[in-house]
Parts: sequence; structure tokens; C-alpha cells
Amino acid sequence: MARIGRYGGSGKGRLVLAAGIVLISLATYFWNSSENPVTGEKERVALSPDQEIALGLQTAPEIAAQFGGEVRDPKANALVDRVGAELLAGLEKTLAEQGRKNPYPFEFHLLADDETVNAFALPGGQVFITAALFQQFETEGQLAMVLGHEIGHVLSRHGAERMAKQNLSVGLVSATGVAADDQRAMMAAQAAASMINMKYGRNDEFESDRWGVRLAYAAGYDPQAIFGVMKILENAGGGGSAPEFLSTHPKPANRVEYAKQVLAEEFPNGVPTGLKP
Repeated sequence: MARIGRYGGSGKGRLVLAAGIVLISLATYFWNSSENPVTGEKERVALSPDQEIALGLQTAPEIAAQFGGEVRDPKANALVDRVGAELLAGLEKTLAEQGRKNPYPFEFHLLADDETVNAFALPGGQVFITAALFQQFETEGQLAMVLGHEIGHVLSRHGAERMAKQNLSVGLVSATGVAADDQRAMMAAQAAASMINMKYGRNDEFESDRWGVRLAYAAGYDPQAIFGVMKILENAGGGGSAPEFLSTHPKPANRVEYAKQVLAEEFPNGVPTGLKP
């Protein structure tokens, strides 16, 4: 008599079911490919630009509430909006020269949380920065660098890419559990999948640092402000951060080295003078 496992079938039946899950997961991931309207690159994403925009708009109020809502300081909000608008104006000019357009209606939010040093963006153009980070900026250029970095996440569609990868991971993890009929095997597969997604996250951060440099410069700011931002992040970490391999963000020291490389590539003759600090 065939042994019946926890998933309700014989060993052979579980393997067939697991193989089906793998094939569907892989097919869905590789077929969901589209051209990024900003960069022109082919990407595997889980959402269309319109869906990204809708998701961001729907989620933004809840996210803002988790950080104490938006700051009730008209002057501070106006500064964030103005710098954000300058970055977008530089972006639009750059894209126009390439015959491309920005499909995302960006909005910038200064959150009231004065303890959590953070900035992030939702798919579709909702960009957030906490008061705890904003208050540490010494120049507008540092603000521009952070907002440009977050704009970069949106333009590169990192959120939609991450969702597609997570969907693939869930499918493969489910297939592992079905095939092995073993909860421990499924947990091990989940841990491996999480580390793979974390690795992609770190690459996303480097890519967005490059966007920050480019957008800040396009808006007339000195892109070397990135070094001041990294110093702020290093101080906020307090030297007690988790090992880089298990972190979605590269250590500030590594990002500084990457920033030096980006500046050398973007400005082989040196960063121009006369830029806003």
C-alpha cells in the first residue's frame, strides 16, 4: 500500500505536484517581463506602472500613520517638496533628451517620527523621509541625495521586481515542502530564499545610490553630498549593525567606496564647481 503523507498523496504524487508548482512558478516569473519606461531595460516585475501607482496611493496613508503621520511644519514640508520638485525637473530634462518620459506622479512626505532614521519609497512614486533623518541634514544637497536615492528605487521598479522574486520564492518553497513532506526542509528553503532576496536588495541600494548622484547633479546640487549622508547613516547605526550578508542595506563604509567609484565614472574630469551644497 502506498504511504500517505501529510500533503495527502503518495511519494510519487507529491513529486508530480511539486514539479507542477515549480513549473508554474518559474513560468510566471520569466513570462512577467516588461520594458522599464524610464531606463528601457527588460525587467521581471509583478506589476504594471499603473498598478504600482495604485498600490502606492492605496498604501501611503497607512504607512504614514505607522510613523506618526506627516509633520505639521509648513516650512519643513515646503523644503522637502521644493527639493523633490527640483530633482524631478532635472529628471524630466534628462529623460526628454533621451526621448523618454517619467510615468510616475511622485509625492514627497515628511513623517513625524523623530526617533527612526529612515527614508523609503513605495512603488509608483510615494517617497517618505522621517523627521529623525531630516533633522540631521546639514545641507539641501544631503536632502536632495536621499530623495534622489528613493526616486531611483521607484524608477528602477525595485518594489515590483522584489514582489516578483518573492512570488517565485514562495512557489519554490511550497514545492520543496510538498516534495519532501518535511516542515524542516520547508523552513530551510524559506531561509535560503530570504537570503537570496536580501542580496538583491543590497544591489538595489547601490543602483539607487547612482540614481541619487545623477539626479542631485541634474538638479544643480553637489553630488559629493552623498558622503555626508553616509556619515549620518554610519552614526545612526552606532556600530552595532547586523552582519552585511544578512542586511538589505550595504554598510555605509562599502557605500562610500561605491560612491567614489560612481563619482569617478560620472565625472571623469572631476565634479564641476559652482554647484549648490
